Amino acid sequence: MSGTWEFWIDRGGTFTDIIARQPDGRLTAMKLLSESPDYEDAASQGVRRCLGLADTYPVPEGKITAVKMGTTVATNALLERKGAATCFVVTEGFADLLIIGDQTRPDIFALEIERPAPLHHSVVEVAARMSADGRELAAVDAAAVASSLEAARRDGCTTCAIALMHSTANSSHEKHIAELARETGFETVITSVEASPLVKLVPRASTTVLDAYLTPVLHEYAGRVADRLDGAPLYFMQSSGGLTSAQTFAARDAVLSGPAGGVVGMARTAQQAGYPHVIGFDMGGTSTDVSRFDGDRYTRVGEAVIAGQRLRAPMMAVHTVAAGGGSVLFFDGERARVGPDSAGALPGPAGYGRGGPAAVTDANIVLGRIQPDHFPHSFRADGK
Repeated sequence: MSGTWEFWIDRGGTFTDIIARQPDGRLTAMKLLSESPDYEDAASQGVRRCLGLADTYPVPEGKITAVKMGTTVATNALLERKGAATCFVVTEGFADLLIIGDQTRPDIFALEIERPAPLHHSVVEVAARMSADGRELAAVDAAAVASSLEAARRDGCTTCAIALMHSTANSSHEKHIAELARETGFETVITSVEASPLVKLVPRASTTVLDAYLTPVLHEYAGRVADRLDGAPLYFMQSSGGLTSAQTFAARDAVLSGPAGGVVGMARTAQQAGYPHVIGFDMGGTSTDVSRFDGDRYTRVGEAVIAGQRLRAPMMAVHTVAAGGGSVLFFDGERARVGPDSAGALPGPAGYGRGGPAAVTDANIVLGRIQPDHFPHSFRADGK
């Protein structure tokens, strides 16, 4: 054996599961609430408990070979609309670009069209324009753009997404405006040529806005975990099913991070059991993910619509809906509804005894489908 530890972690919106390989090769498992007043972060807390380290004691250098994580932090932030206030910068005349979209109607016979609300908080239109072959038709008016960006900052925006017409042919305008946005004080600035450098403005702009909307949430979480692990090698699962370091983990590649790990685990487990063709159903606390494996290869897509938002990035083919055990039950005045808001881990569903709202879990308790004696004991500080 190598004499070091290795960890695999699935951080969901409600529970965090940790599997550790000890230096002698033995495997141990642990389940913690993803949020608790007893610790700052469930993933790093699980690692420290396995190592027998107190919260204030640093992780010894070289003690851990790798920590590999899948997380639904970005997924849940998108489903529950808990991202950052985003300013969308677009070519003049295209302010409604992401509201109109490509005019696709998923249900052509629906009498009432429910259009998902855009992710961006405000829009800044710029008169700068490039031709389709990359020639400058109108230059950037730096003073006017800076003034508009300052107004967006005063309106509460903290992130900026920039997507201009024909910027894939010439990205100089986007880069110039990005500099102005940083000078104005925006904490996160994403240009479409770095988020999705392909033609077609609608998916390029949608991906850029989604990236800017989720980046602060993801970076805050990834940074917190990295700090608590004191420099131990940390890798995150991407939507495509591959791993990347914490430093290069991008929000646009993280929307299906947790579900992608579930697809890989489902496929490998089914193969070992002699079932090459399987359908996966993964119901968590905040979301439910459905996928399939055909026995030969993973099904991947380059573009998908998730929570009503078009995203262009390599990812596993997973259908995600905002329905889980922690989805909040409520009455809208006409009918009983579920989600997309989730009770999460803190306070959690009412059955957790922390003053949380009624959730799907509580309905199952009332109906006798959940037996308290068989429920995981994850509510004590020692995790036992």
